[in-house]
Amino acid sequence: MDYSNCDYEFQQGSMEDTDFSETIKFITQILMEENFDQRPFYDPLSLQITQKSFFDALSPNQHPLDFHNSDQRISTSDSSTKPLSPDTPVSDLGTSVSDGLVDLDSSITNLLAQNIFSNADSVSQFKRGFEEANKFLPPQPQLLTSLESSNFNMVEEKENSVVLKGRKNHDREEDEEERRNNKQSAIGGVVDEDELSEMFDKALLNVENDCLPNEKLASTNGAKARPKKRNSKNERVDLRNLLLLCSQALYANDNRNANELLKTIRQHSSPFGDASQRVAHYFADGIEARLVGDGTGTQTFYSSPSTKRITAAEFLKAYQVHFISPPFKKFAYLFANKMIMKVAKKAETLHIIDFGILYGFQWPLLIKYLSNREGGPPKLRITGIEFPLPGFRPTERIEETGRRLANYCKRFSVPFEYNVIASRNWEEIRVEDLKIESNEVIAVNCMTRFKNLLDESIEVNSPRNGVLHLIRKINPDIFTLSVINGSYNSPFFATRFKEALFHFSAIYDLFDAVIPRENEWRTMIEREIIGREVMNVVACEGLERVERPETYKLWQVRNTKAGFKQLPLDSELMAKFRTKLKQWYHRDFDFDEDNNWMLQGWKGRILYASTCWVPA
Repeated sequence: MDYSNCDYEFQQGSMEDTDFSETIKFITQILMEENFDQRPFYDPLSLQITQKSFFDALSPNQHPLDFHNSDQRISTSDSSTKPLSPDTPVSDLGTSVSDGLVDLDSSITNLLAQNIFSNADSVSQFKRGFEEANKFLPPQPQLLTSLESSNFNMVEEKENSVVLKGRKNHDREEDEEERRNNKQSAIGGVVDEDELSEMFDKALLNVENDCLPNEKLASTNGAKARPKKRNSKNERVDLRNLLLLCSQALYANDNRNANELLKTIRQHSSPFGDASQRVAHYFADGIEARLVGDGTGTQTFYSSPSTKRITAAEFLKAYQVHFISPPFKKFAYLFANKMIMKVAKKAETLHIIDFGILYGFQWPLLIKYLSNREGGPPKLRITGIEFPLPGFRPTERIEETGRRLANYCKRFSVPFEYNVIASRNWEEIRVEDLKIESNEVIAVNCMTRFKNLLDESIEVNSPRNGVLHLIRKINPDIFTLSVINGSYNSPFFATRFKEALFHFSAIYDLFDAVIPRENEWRTMIEREIIGREVMNVVACEGLERVERPETYKLWQVRNTKAGFKQLPLDSELMAKFRTKLKQWYHRDFDFDEDNNWMLQGWKGRILYASTCWVPA
């Protein structure tokens, strides 16, 4: 894979910033794994929808996707468990799964699942696999129906590069463009493996001491970006107002007017334009997908045979830019890790239960902190909870995360044990599945993933409340929580659309201010991360809508009712964040406190909120 367009300069600070002898190459070892750059990126949220649809059709009462009885462990401590080697294949990790896919006992089912999940997001592969398997089926009622009736219209993306500005911010945006053109481009220079290793170690291990200034998104050749030519005949169009009018027409089932407005929006939006054009482009995608009318809009735009699927390596490179450019995730990780370190000051064993662990990006920094703890590091146990992968190795990715974290702990001499729970329904996990020991300090952690849990509008017994009650039963020493502060979870489409438009407009605007428009990783972030969220919010309803954020004030009510009380914020840490933000980041980033919540935002809009809880 070509990493030549990812060369970011990092601000040089203390010795810890430049001394990489102690940093362990976490992201690098992922990217440099054999054939990793060829692996497809699997979105766990879209996958669970695909899986559920398949198994609903296969057997209405059978959902073999929960693996919370697994007894898989990875350990680097002196125990009967065999220490994990960096070369240990995932297949040798000894996962024992009950109530799993072994329940699907027919070879026909195996053939179906293999074909479907070889390319989980591809409708064409799904059809092809079904047709092949159908040849072997005995005469019986059709298992999967309405395949041919699904009409997935391909949308031709219009690359309209018209530059449009709102009246109120016209002068300011011109100044911003002039300043941006004077910035050096982030594209250029071939990065060798050692340089790439340093980049990732810098991003992940030096969160506290290394904050990337937005003016530091620079290229190695020092060339200025070429100013874009302006067309004096460009008409000024209020894209936000057009989008709101279009959403109202959709809500009123006025498809004719909605299509006319959508056509106008398409003419003046572009995924390569300014912030308003980009947000309009992706909201237009969502509107067009919604007009298909079957709730599978994401499949329409992201799963077609002509759509190039990104690899896991490409996703990680884009995620790095997403991680570094705004301070949100860095501050949230550091906040949670510092609070966990406080409660684990004298612990012999620290057990972290991480809801939504994914690649485990949060924990390398904590491992480094633990290794330097006075009196020596404790034994670290991590229980990684995540949605299962498709096919017959549902815990593969979570196991790989554990293997990489085990390598980190070995090099920092931190005793380590890792347990896997792959479940589609987190609220159904039992306390005994977590294998809690009596002498350990327990920290429950979740970074923004509770937004994907269903709420009362779908299920009377809300999974959100169910997970909180589970955490209360665990009785943790600390519960660290970060949430996306969003109001776009209304069951009413017009209200949800409006709130989502305001929220995502702020995100696209901040990207426009801190990342050059020509940066390919920014384009990938906006399409594959933010764009997918927009698509889901706009195009999907019911169970298919998995993006369901709530405001931090609503989470305050939920957690209090579940039996938790908040811990006060660390005033010294908050002052440090304010200093870092002022020194290194764009002036329009916001940092504030409210009722023991740490708030982060952009131009007055709160986007992230973090806090800590203990049982009341």
